[in-house]
Amino acid sequence: MRLDKYLKVTRLIKRRTVSNEACSAGRVLVNGNIGKPSLTVKEGDIIEIQFGTRTTKVEVINIQDTSKKDEAKELYKIL
Repeated sequence: MRLDKYLKVTRLIKRRTVSNEACSAGRVLVNGNIGKPSLTVKEGDIIEIQFGTRTTKVEVINIQDTSKKDEAKELYKIL
């Protein structure tokens, strides 16, 4: 699954266009490397998102095309 879509499905970022812009600006790292929006995300990847002064680091647990609000938090683990 594409990185920008994964961020939207897991609700780490609300909209796909916003996640696409964050990836393009270099504020999203995947396994320590800058993640482009089209990067393929796999289980076990470490995603680091920088929001201003706050940084969120998560590990990909599961990948689904869609998820409900309650199920979204089960797709990743906060580190």
